[in-house]
Amino acid sequence: MDSSTWSPGTATTAAPLASYERIRNAADISVIVIYFVVVMAVGLWAMFSTNRGTVGGFFLAGRNMVWWPALILVVVLGWVFVPIYIKAGVVTMPEYLKKRFGGQRIQVYLSLLSLLLYIFTKISADIFSGAIFINMALGLDLYLAIILLLAVTGIYTITGGLAAVIYTDTLQTAIMLVGSAILTGFAFNEVGGYEAFMEKYMKAIPTMISDGNITIKEECYTPRADSFHIFRDPLKGDLPWPGLIFGLFILTLWYWCTDQVIVQRCLSAKNMSHVKGGCIMCGYLKLLPMFLMVMTGMVSRILYTERVACVLPSECEKYCGIKVGCSNIAYPTLVIELMPDGLRGLMLSVMLASLMSSLTSIFNSASTLFTMDIYTKIRKRASEKELMLVGRLFILVLIGVSIAWVPIVQSAQSGQLFDYIQSITSYLGPPIAAVFLLAIFWKRTTESGAFWGLILGFLVGLARMITEFAYGTGSCTEPSNCPTIICGVHYLYFAIILFAISVITIVVVSLFTKPIPDVHLYRLCWSLRNSKEERIDLDAGEENIQDTLEESIEIEVPEEKKGCFRRAYDLFCGLDQQKGPKMTKEEEEAMKLKMTDTSEKPLWRTIMNINGIILLTVAVFCHAYFA
Repeated sequence: MDSSTWSPGTATTAAPLASYERIRNAADISVIVIYFVVVMAVGLWAMFSTNRGTVGGFFLAGRNMVWWPALILVVVLGWVFVPIYIKAGVVTMPEYLKKRFGGQRIQVYLSLLSLLLYIFTKISADIFSGAIFINMALGLDLYLAIILLLAVTGIYTITGGLAAVIYTDTLQTAIMLVGSAILTGFAFNEVGGYEAFMEKYMKAIPTMISDGNITIKEECYTPRADSFHIFRDPLKGDLPWPGLIFGLFILTLWYWCTDQVIVQRCLSAKNMSHVKGGCIMCGYLKLLPMFLMVMTGMVSRILYTERVACVLPSECEKYCGIKVGCSNIAYPTLVIELMPDGLRGLMLSVMLASLMSSLTSIFNSASTLFTMDIYTKIRKRASEKELMLVGRLFILVLIGVSIAWVPIVQSAQSGQLFDYIQSITSYLGPPIAAVFLLAIFWKRTTESGAFWGLILGFLVGLARMITEFAYGTGSCTEPSNCPTIICGVHYLYFAIILFAISVITIVVVSLFTKPIPDVHLYRLCWSLRNSKEERIDLDAGEENIQDTLEESIEIEVPEEKKGCFRRAYDLFCGLDQQKGPKMTKEEEEAMKLKMTDTSEKPLWRTIMNINGIILLTVAVFCHAYFA
């Protein structure tokens, strides 16, 4: 398409087929079927080739995962936070805080808050965004599509544990990269290359800006002048640069360095070199969404201006069923309208892969949090087999709650998914980031300081979130009536304020309370990370009494003869893998040493450190280029 003859809305003049009609051909259907067969085969292979009959095997893949599947990591996590977590010998993030501060209230509070965040943001957002694409592509009923997807993802998450999740994630990541790269090539070829893309985007203006009753302001339908810049005006920018640097750093610290979904991959790594290798690969992959997703989505506005950039409520409702805008359908529209048969099916598989990859990760991590940090408080003497069953059953409960929450996500924040997610994470995440940062880097932090910092930060964030939800975020055409003093502060700026309030509270309360002796902090904070002394856990006395009670009531129960169906069930769920001689004390010590070992071979440590520096240099260059 020649740029000199192009005009906005050119690609939207012809009446398109119903979107789901484009998928109904042999090539697309074959690709989709092959994709599901391959994914299920990989999941089943991971299920039967890994030890899923123990807590470590199910939740941490036996700490035997190599670097290449561990893609969801971040550099600072691998070099700074992971060594502390591994030396602490923890399975969950709330468990780390329990060891660091003692008691149970912080552990239970953070577990419950994390589960709520998973349901209301991660799972709900993934299901809703995936449902948009499935509805457009296949014409299936929304809930039927959701149930089918969750059934597939639930099977190998429930049965296979973390190993199955990581290996299927690896396969799906490869599919996503290939499919997204192909779509990007088609998209840029359609608009005439990068230079033409930049020129045409600024001219992609919808023609329907008035219906006689409503006339839209120009600023609401014209592309922003700073559309191709990362750093934007600190007061008028939609992503102000101070908030982007400092506010986003806080949210990133919470998500990448303290969130169970992310950290659990690190804790499953074979050794520290594999952790760092995964971080480096993840870092390079994180550079790709700018080109494969963001810019490709911007091409969709150029090619399908009237649909993607609609501003009149009546027009938007016609195209996507939401009055405030149709930006959510930009990427799916490009896939369905632009890709040829076969490749369209591949891209549908890619979108399903993205949805399934996120959901399996969250299901496994949420199951870990509930089982290890909440259920063990209710059932203090639960056997390992019981914990395995509870972890799997909780995933089923999570699926049910998530499906029930989908209508809320559809109506919340006037259907603007991005605002919905940011409103919650920006108002609830910073206090958690503050607690973990101080817990690791300031050994003077006390349990009371951490607890009240979490509580005060939660109350302040919740007050802002409820107020904003009550008034609504509004849109350019219909601004919200929320008072400026409350909602006028950009959410990234509010994240900075909330983080500062939490830090100040933690520091002040900690200084007025008794410090924790070093004997309880060895290898739990940065200044004592290399200590060789034996650490005495703050709750060691209570745990020792509990262990003694359990040993005193342990009774040898003869193994019952199982029927064919019971044996098949145990095999499928990995519950038959506990047979064999009990480990000796020496073997138990060796296993414990492996689970807390952070040593590296000097050669690989040097290689990883050099690559880490190169990665950071590339990241700085990319940010500076698009600043």
